[in-house]
Amino acid sequence: MIDTTLQQRLALHVQQTPLAVIEWDLEFRVIDWNPSAERIFGYSYDEAIHQAAADIILPEAARPFVAEVWQALLEKQGGQRSTNVNRTKDGSLIHCEWYNTPLINTAGEVIGVTSLAQNITQQKENEQALAEAKERAEVTLHSIGDAVITTDAEGRVDYLNPIAEKLTGWMNDEVQGKKLTEVFHIVNEFSGEAVINPVERCLQEGRIVGLANHTVLISKQGNKISIEDSAAPIFLNGKIIGVVMVFHDVTKTRELSKRLSWQASHDALTGLVNRREFDRVLSLLHEDAREHKNQHALLYLDLDQFKLVNDTCGHIAGDELLRQLAVLLEDSIRGSDTLARLGGDEFGLLLDQTSIDKAKVVANNLREIIKKFRFAWEEKVFEIGVSIGVSAITELSESASEILTYADIACYAAKDHGRNRVHVYGADDAEMSKRHGQMHQVGIITQALKEGRFHLYSQEMRSISNPGFCHKEMLIRMLDEDGAILAPGSFLPAAERYNLMPEIDRWVIRQCFSSLNDIMLPSISEASRDQVLFNINLSGASLNDDNLLEYILTEADHYGIRCQHICFEITETIAIANLVATRKLIKQLKARGFLFALDDFGSGVSSFAYLKNLDVDFLKIDGMLVKDIVCDPVSYSMVSAINQIGHVMGILTIAEFVENDDILKKLNEIGVDFAQGYGVSMPEPCIT
Repeated sequence: MIDTTLQQRLALHVQQTPLAVIEWDLEFRVIDWNPSAERIFGYSYDEAIHQAAADIILPEAARPFVAEVWQALLEKQGGQRSTNVNRTKDGSLIHCEWYNTPLINTAGEVIGVTSLAQNITQQKENEQALAEAKERAEVTLHSIGDAVITTDAEGRVDYLNPIAEKLTGWMNDEVQGKKLTEVFHIVNEFSGEAVINPVERCLQEGRIVGLANHTVLISKQGNKISIEDSAAPIFLNGKIIGVVMVFHDVTKTRELSKRLSWQASHDALTGLVNRREFDRVLSLLHEDAREHKNQHALLYLDLDQFKLVNDTCGHIAGDELLRQLAVLLEDSIRGSDTLARLGGDEFGLLLDQTSIDKAKVVANNLREIIKKFRFAWEEKVFEIGVSIGVSAITELSESASEILTYADIACYAAKDHGRNRVHVYGADDAEMSKRHGQMHQVGIITQALKEGRFHLYSQEMRSISNPGFCHKEMLIRMLDEDGAILAPGSFLPAAERYNLMPEIDRWVIRQCFSSLNDIMLPSISEASRDQVLFNINLSGASLNDDNLLEYILTEADHYGIRCQHICFEITETIAIANLVATRKLIKQLKARGFLFALDDFGSGVSSFAYLKNLDVDFLKIDGMLVKDIVCDPVSYSMVSAINQIGHVMGILTIAEFVENDDILKKLNEIGVDFAQGYGVSMPEPCIT
């Protein structure tokens, strides 16, 4: 007999439990129905009592399965657990978890079944949602373009998406439980040394960790792939339960970056370091010299006779020559040295850990190598020379730009002393002092141009046989800051050296053209205006200016000048050095009516050989020959020969440096057409 108190406690538990407690008779009818059963299924005790399960909670689809469970219970097969879909009073279907056990009397007979049930619909829905979310995540991970690897808290792999399979060479099925380091082998692309795995750091530090730069993944098959990635910890209830690592292939991007970086620091034609990278390395060597007292050296190389190749065979040949010389020079220096193409036919060489004496030896070796080099192009063979300037990089050097300037100055000194030689910069060198002076002049010239401190002068070239002919040469003078007049020799060499002549030439052209009709022609009698000619000098730098022709024609049209009043002067040396450009310019401007004069004729050893290639109207005989014709029979004969050849070719002649009447008489005797010099006329301002 069960104690009454115990019965009361059991009844109370049945009433208060959140589980549905139901007793069934042998025909599966309700004989007891607790409050939780009312709440779960919606039927009150009175509504449920004596009702068959099939009538109140079993949907049609669940009945066969429940019948099997019921039969087993009645056969005393012990308690049975099951999960069924049940129906509530309002017709809703819910998921319930059941525990059923036979109800046996004291005689050992089965008289019914006791069931405990709980509504697990929300749990089922959560499981379904979780399953769907997992499926969506897997679909997403399969679809994204990045590789994904997930690990557990010990760094063992539990998932690879298809991209990760492709990059690592491992399949997802074969890596389960493997240590990540077995699957994900990464090294530094430069050193080949192993890189710390980001997953290990992520697990240790509990934060997102990025991959080190320049990392390469080595796949299962040994392929090397440049990658970038990050690893993030997976937390659950504040505890790391694993890591997800996302990475992608950046091989093409990294190759493009390398290519762009190389292009930014190298010359496209020769493959040598370019000026920008050269300046960077020079700055580093200068810093090293100052901090550690090491000695380095800079060589500035400027090819001799390179222009001859360009003019004779064209720029394609010139480019090929530069490429071949670049290879030749690179093969002749140490790996620690830096060879660069600085522009045009100029090269720079930085010698690491080299004294000035050793640098001079290197410079002479390179000069000999280039001297022996022969460049062949379309059955023509050329010999190339090189002028080299050398400057030291020491702790006393003020700046990298100063070091380069010194080497540049020394290089031009080498050219001035005959080319194809080496010149070492020295602070006490007279040539260096001269160059420094020219450098100082650059700022003064530039400022004078800005402030309008240039003035146009002219000097008469008197016609010996026709006094009515008015022929003048335009000359330039510069005022210093105090207003004093500076002779051309004090500033033009610096302007020529530092490429200011094109701007000065354009200033003269513009000033001459703008004042021709309003000032210069009105100063001459009307009867003589048809016999007026003004000479304008053109520098070598201007001849190589591709825009000079357009500038001259545009200015001429703008000011409405008559082209036959203008004669352009080019020195013999410049004309020969720029033969192709000179011939082209002469042809194009003469077609518009301009005239040309060849200045300083006779100063070169091949004057007559080149004369037939230049369609000029005047020959200006070199003053060094003219000034001695009174006392030197050789000079007299040379002037006579030049005059005769000129006349045979239909070219008028002009003698320079005519300083007295005796020279003028000799010129008249020879038959020279014009005379110019202080003995004829002094230069005078033509525009005030």
